[in-house]
Amino acid sequence: MTRSPMSLLHSDGYVVLPALLPEARRRHIRAELTPLLGPAGRDPFQTRHTRQVFGVLHNTRAVDDLIDQPDVLALLDRLLLPNFLLSQLEVVEVRPGAAARHPRPDDEHYPVSRPRPALSVAALWTIDAGSALTVWPGSHRWPDRRLPAGDGLTLTPPAGSCTVLLGTLWHARPPTQTWANPSLTVKAHYCEPWLRTREAFTLSPGRDVARQLSRRVRRMLGYSIHPPDTGLVDGMHPQRLFS
Repeated sequence: MTRSPMSLLHSDGYVVLPALLPEARRRHIRAELTPLLGPAGRDPFQTRHTRQVFGVLHNTRAVDDLIDQPDVLALLDRLLLPNFLLSQLEVVEVRPGAAARHPRPDDEHYPVSRPRPALSVAALWTIDAGSALTVWPGSHRWPDRRLPAGDGLTLTPPAGSCTVLLGTLWHARPPTQTWANPSLTVKAHYCEPWLRTREAFTLSPGRDVARQLSRRVRRMLGYSIHPPDTGLVDGMHPQRLFS
């Protein structure tokens, strides 16, 4: 019997949604994003084997539709409160030879004791074949101070898939010495509407770019109200900025 994505998320803390991006769409995304990739090692958390696009929404419209992709939103609408926010949008290219990244849960920076429901959810879009991710299934239910033991489970999501991770799930990047080619991933992180986001989207990309985005995405960027009155601008709903 096939289990539903929500069932897998509740039991394992992650789910891989296959075949969401056709090959032609992936080629277009890769072509649009490659010129924007910054020099390797710019970010102190990255290495010479990793390149990244900073200020994604400010620089390209190539991945706008991934932010509010219906299959992913159907899960987010059940995992997070209404008016949830886009916390961060990343584009990362990892090349062969990168060292492993240490295990961590995505929402570890929120100082709320575990076990608890996830405060954030990540959608990892695999653009190129050959990428890998290590997860510890069920670790989203672990209490504070419990750390991963053993090697975990290594996933190899197919190109065109989206891997959805609860923010409480322990995961890591395995070493890439055996990879044949660079792998590009688009990472969209979402969080509860009462939390501070990782990126200040109302500052960058700003209002002019926000006008080009769907109303739902604008809401996720912070042009929204979380009842009763979180997010007001001069005492009014921020959507009035676009009228």
